[in-house]
Amino acid sequence: MKLQFTNIVITGSSVISACGTGVDAVLELVRSGGDACTAVPFDVLGADGHRWCKADGFKVSVFMPPMKARKMDRCSQFSVAAAGLALKDAGIDLKTLAPERIGIALGSGFCGVANSAEFLTGYFRDGVEGLTPMIFPNTVANAPASNASIEHGITGPNTTLVQRYCSAESAVMLACRFIEEGRADIMLAGGIDELTPLMLKGFSALGKLKEDYTPYGEGGGILVLESTEHAARRGATVRATLDMITTIGMLAPGREAEGLELLTDDAAGCSLVSLSGTAADLPALIQRVAGRQLIDSGVAIGRSLAMGGTALAVLLASLEPGQHGLHLGASPDGPYYAIRLRGGPPVQP
Repeated sequence: MKLQFTNIVITGSSVISACGTGVDAVLELVRSGGDACTAVPFDVLGADGHRWCKADGFKVSVFMPPMKARKMDRCSQFSVAAAGLALKDAGIDLKTLAPERIGIALGSGFCGVANSAEFLTGYFRDGVEGLTPMIFPNTVANAPASNASIEHGITGPNTTLVQRYCSAESAVMLACRFIEEGRADIMLAGGIDELTPLMLKGFSALGKLKEDYTPYGEGGGILVLESTEHAARRGATVRATLDMITTIGMLAPGREAEGLELLTDDAAGCSLVSLSGTAADLPALIQRVAGRQLIDSGVAIGRSLAMGGTALAVLLASLEPGQHGLHLGASPDGPYYAIRLRGGPPVQP
């Protein structure tokens, strides 16, 4: 599927990661070849030598009162904070805009898992008396998007997508469709995820913690997508234009080259290519964008199933006006995404 857009711009973004809050620290690490990973405590896996990228510097008290924060799961805290930062970055004053014309689409891999485990543990241990009603609303994957919309008072389209390593890319595509169809003027879109010891134990049990694996991380990245006309009416600064999204469900056996060609046929003229999910693990894909500057933010801040939002925010921050960039996202066995951006406002005919 190839979707071409003529009416969508990006007016803001936000990142929460193991580097802290903001995209600049991530960019610095990517450019220096460093990372924000730390050692996984021995008691988590019963072994040394493993690393993860925990967002330990994230202070939820900066974004909301403690009593409100304790009602939310960690992913919801990330999403509320990231949404607020993205709105601020885009210069959006919610008091002057129609809330029903602003929506949110978030990708997630494991939102709700930590609270689901806590909720069910209480039940398995003590039966019905062990259930904690307060955490039940946070056991579902759409809690982060819902809490962000409630906290910021936005009442437009609200959706959550769980599609492996391309969850955030899927959310961006759906957000673009909402704008194209006239269902929203502004969409917050990206991905949010957390990382817990229980999840790491699960990855280990599934054999996902190999010697050369890229450490897992947590946090999120959100873009502010807006119709060109709406951005112009409110005098917004346009950071980039979103030109095209190409997606395929799988690389069919025997036709892999055809699928990769479809994904990368828009790479001509793109000097920057960001990688997300398992895109960096596909030599044939990397070969097709050889000669371009590659940005793999996952190496610096860890990979997660929703890291595409962060990778897109890093690409956005790296683009000069008029410069073309391509974002490639991949999951094992699919789906696969290619998203083309151009720095600055749309080119006038």
